[in-house]
Amino acid sequence: MRRIATLPLAGLFASLLLGGFTGTALAEKPDGQRIDYQVGDETFSGYLASAPDEARGTVLIIHDWDGLTDYERQRADMLAAQGYDAFAIDLYGKGNRPVETDARKAETARLYDDRERMRRLTQAGLEEARRQGVAQPTVVMGYCFGGAVVLEMARSGQAEDVRGFATFHGGLDTPEGQSYSADTPPILIAHGGADTSIGMSDVATLAEELEAAGAPYEIEIYSGAPHAFTVIGSDRYQARADEKSWAAFHALLDEVL
Repeated sequence: MRRIATLPLAGLFASLLLGGFTGTALAEKPDGQRIDYQVGDETFSGYLASAPDEARGTVLIIHDWDGLTDYERQRADMLAAQGYDAFAIDLYGKGNRPVETDARKAETARLYDDRERMRRLTQAGLEEARRQGVAQPTVVMGYCFGGAVVLEMARSGQAEDVRGFATFHGGLDTPEGQSYSADTPPILIAHGGADTSIGMSDVATLAEELEAAGAPYEIEIYSGAPHAFTVIGSDRYQARADEKSWAAFHALLDEVL
């Protein structure tokens, strides 16, 4: 996988900082549109940001443990400004955006304990993006809990026409009975060297699994970066790691889309 980013990134990060994050909330209103969609008898609420001209491809965004918020919406807007259609999916259900830690743990546990539901809802989000008419070749990316979901999809082999996967400070464990295959699309793992929630031993274990499978991957480790290092405005944010991981992500997009 190439390591060259040719897109103008610094201006976007400057505008984000000036716009002002408070945790995962943004002062500037996102520019895309809310998309409500059905999965069975449940309603979910995603977010679509479209490229202003012909799109280079699509990025499917999977949210952190607090659900789909302005953080993911703004990342979608950033990608749209750089020529990609971006669709942020909802894995919790419309109006379900937990605030308390225990509630967030309960929502993620519900999906960790039911991997079939996790995959089905993610696939449904991808299918909804297709119904919205976005460009077909897709890269799936996610943050924290969303990163774990990304790897679940990478192992499943179910996501049609997905060209790559990217996880930012995400969960890395492989459930018993699952594995990667040699025909898995390229995977980018962006990880903080100071992450105490997901340790370096987890990174090493994942690398061993991917090597054994012959799956294409690249692991970026950023010194001093804690868990959730991309969340601008939080006390864990590290600008250097955020910008470098975003550039590595765009190198992946350049390669596969």
